[in-house]
Amino acid sequence: MRNTAKFTTAALAVGALTLGLTACGSDKDAASDTSGPLTVAASPTPHAEILDFVKDNLAKKAGLDLEVKEFTDYVTPNTATEDGSVDANYFQNQPYLDDFNKKNGTHIVPVVTVHLEPLGLYSHKVKSAEALKSGATIAVPNDSVNEARALKLLAANKLITLKAGVGNDATPADITENPKKLKFKELEAAQTPRSLDDVDAAVINGNYAIEADLKPASDALVLESATDNPYGNFLAVKDGNEDDPRVKKLAELLTSAEVKKFIEEKYDGSVIASF
Repeated sequence: MRNTAKFTTAALAVGALTLGLTACGSDKDAASDTSGPLTVAASPTPHAEILDFVKDNLAKKAGLDLEVKEFTDYVTPNTATEDGSVDANYFQNQPYLDDFNKKNGTHIVPVVTVHLEPLGLYSHKVKSAEALKSGATIAVPNDSVNEARALKLLAANKLITLKAGVGNDATPADITENPKKLKFKELEAAQTPRSLDDVDAAVINGNYAIEADLKPASDALVLESATDNPYGNFLAVKDGNEDDPRVKKLAELLTSAEVKKFIEEKYDGSVIASF
């Protein structure tokens, strides 16, 4: 039976405030203790689902005691990993982590890349990107990396043109050509699926699309290519904990043939194994 701890965004806000108070003393000792369960923070879909598959089918045989904690935001999993409240996390990609570490002074590092969730453009009002009318409003994630990723998706599909050489901090101000005169509504990534009735289209992260019962492989108007994609999601830990034997064991299980088969069968192309 699934035994996963879930945390709402409201509860997380309280937890995040305790970061400065819990970053030393007993938390440090707990983080260095490799004898207990390995606690991993994860987004509910697909990360926690993949971890639950490992927990229910592979971990016991491998001698791994695995605990999964679900988080609904993109901040607390990293702050909890930094302060030792959890041992690892599984929810993010490298550009997002680089930006987070830089802005927050955290020391999170990747261990192994597991899967890709292609970013997609969705709409309740049009059936194709070409059908978007002049002046249409597009919802995009408001964190710097995912907003840039969203704009790059639109540029790759000829809806806009971005300034040459723009990186992972691109914003609408970097658009040089906008033939449809598209307008942009910046929202927290988790809110983008809920905006579909209020905007003409929305660029939605794969995990939030799946949670909203969207099927990226078939429902997206345009979808990121998986080829040479830098946005693979990985297991991550605080710097220095990469050699924790529990982390190494989980890394092996997450990149096993059994997990690859689970991803392929459960998500049918909406989540793509990266190993």
